[in-house]
Amino acid sequence: MLKNILKNQKLVIVIVMLMVFMTTGAKCQSLPPNTQAGPPKPITLEYWKVYEESSNVSDLISDYQKIHPYVTVNYRNFTPQEYETEILRALAQDRGPDIISLHNTWLRKYQDLLSPLPSQVTLQYQISRGTIQKETFTESRKQNTLTIKDLRALFPDVVYNNEVINNQIYGLPLSIDTLVLYYNRDLLNNAGLAQPPKTWEQFSDQVIKLTKLDIKGNVLQAGAALGTAANTERFFDILGLIMMQNNTPMTNEQGTPTFNQTPQGYTRTVSPAAEALNFYNSFASPGNQVYTWNDQMPNSLTAFMTGKTAFFFGYAYQLSIIKAQAPKLNFAISPVPQISEQPTNYANYWVETVTKKSQHINEAWDFITYITTNAETNKKFLDASHLPCALRNLIQAQADDIELSPFGSQLLTAKSWYKGKDAQKTEDIFKDMINQNLQSILTPEEIINRAVSKVNQTL
Repeated sequence: MLKNILKNQKLVIVIVMLMVFMTTGAKCQSLPPNTQAGPPKPITLEYWKVYEESSNVSDLISDYQKIHPYVTVNYRNFTPQEYETEILRALAQDRGPDIISLHNTWLRKYQDLLSPLPSQVTLQYQISRGTIQKETFTESRKQNTLTIKDLRALFPDVVYNNEVINNQIYGLPLSIDTLVLYYNRDLLNNAGLAQPPKTWEQFSDQVIKLTKLDIKGNVLQAGAALGTAANTERFFDILGLIMMQNNTPMTNEQGTPTFNQTPQGYTRTVSPAAEALNFYNSFASPGNQVYTWNDQMPNSLTAFMTGKTAFFFGYAYQLSIIKAQAPKLNFAISPVPQISEQPTNYANYWVETVTKKSQHINEAWDFITYITTNAETNKKFLDASHLPCALRNLIQAQADDIELSPFGSQLLTAKSWYKGKDAQKTEDIFKDMINQNLQSILTPEEIINRAVSKVNQTL
């Protein structure tokens, strides 16, 4: 009897030990080096942008947090006037942000404050172990990121040319805007012009037909808002576009300005940049056949919205402004005129990047990669913001959009150029260049040579 009791007690002890082992065995066993007990430690990413409403990025953040629940993304939208000041102040005080949006011309200016995309990121994933009693663990997994080869396959060439510095990727775009030609359909119809111009020669001919002057030479109706600096929106981009289309070498491989030089095999007596500058200014030069604009005219966007000018060069972000402020304006959008059969277009866009002081560089870059390279997620942003795409595989998806298709049609041939570490100073130099040529203070060649010297000083 006693013997049986002892046997039963031993059996009970064995069973209890087995149960303890089964429920706590995971704790007794040594965990793999990439695993630790408990759920992932929550982190917060501070994400700062300018111009973009939070509603346009909310779905992107929500989708990412479903994959990585331990990551919270706090989004802040700033006005253009305060944005750069707030970034520099916050980084100086070590209070973030982790992710910032920079204009594509600002990357070298901020390069020392940025952390380039690493070849791998380490992310945390919550897993469960145990058969009877589940236990929570955190597993660290390394993942490859974007290679330069991947970048070139996903995005147009302008991204590689601007965002890759010293063989490292410093930013990725959500959208890429390109300079387009807005035109007033009513004014073209009244002038008997069935189609907008495809070449600059056609553009000049149509401007002549669309311009109306009184007997004193005052402009009553402008064919185009073009030729000046102060009252012409994006004058810098328009002149830069014409210069590049005319084969002006804007910079050398080191990024040094060379737009006063001539390309190899060039035989004309006037440099391509001087030709472009003269052509741009001709629309604001009284007595010229294409004279249509002057510095006494209103702002070019305002003039277009009020029906005082037929052609306006602008971007996709101005589309919502025109619709809101001129809801009855009968307008359309076409690609910009070209000089040759080999098109050259002008890109203007922002990129998402990570600050060097971020404590969560892995998650920050993973988030950026997810919202910019994942076509399904990125399309949610494009649909919400009504902006043109940046991904090659979304160009066709926007081809049927009557408003956005002109932007997509220019994407693969869009270019930009390095303007030095202070892009605003370079724009001011171009403004002086335009004004000096209008006033005939110096020859176009002298003006351009001086401009190159001044831009070099910003480097």
